[in-house]
Amino acid sequence: MSNNQKRAVDSNRRNLLIATSVAGGVGGVATLVPFVSSLQPSERAKAGGAPVEADVSALKPGEKMTVAWRGLPVWIVRRTPEEMASLSKVTSELADPDSKLTFTFPLPEYVNNEFRARAEHKDLLVVIGVCTHLGCIPSGPYQAGAELALGKDPGFLCPCHGSTYDMSGRVFKNKPAPVNLDVPRFMFVSDTRIVIGKDEKGEA
Repeated sequence: MSNNQKRAVDSNRRNLLIATSVAGGVGGVATLVPFVSSLQPSERAKAGGAPVEADVSALKPGEKMTVAWRGLPVWIVRRTPEEMASLSKVTSELADPDSKLTFTFPLPEYVNNEFRARAEHKDLLVVIGVCTHLGCIPSGPYQAGAELALGKDPGFLCPCHGSTYDMSGRVFKNKPAPVNLDVPRFMFVSDTRIVIGKDEKGEA
């Protein structure tokens, strides 16, 4: 075999190896795509309790959005400065102002404050919108003076039996509901996105 023939054979082998490697790489990536996709929680998994993510970028002061988690309505409320100022004024009217009692979920330690909110986002209230009396769905938020049952205070009303809650989801005294609204575990993954049902310590 001449040198020219040897070079031609080596060149052909190299081209064959390159083509085989490229085909193998493409095939490998194509195999991984559905595998990686399968790691995302399915709708069935979300319904079964997997954490859910919410975009709060469009939520304006005074507005509420609802996110479904474990079949429960989770409210995310961006409170106004007036609504936040009302919290310290109603303390003496509340059944459990320091949230010492729990309903279904233990209170996360990072919301154990007057605002029942993360320190870096005090204006955002995250609570489960289920009345702690008989599981009805309260309405609101109502502005101060807009709802007779709340009087001069802003807050939420359960129209079924008349329980009222302040703008942190704390129940007022002498109402059918025995304890405050639940606060689920949650965490911010950016300034505008919240994960419900999970925090730095794990899932709820």
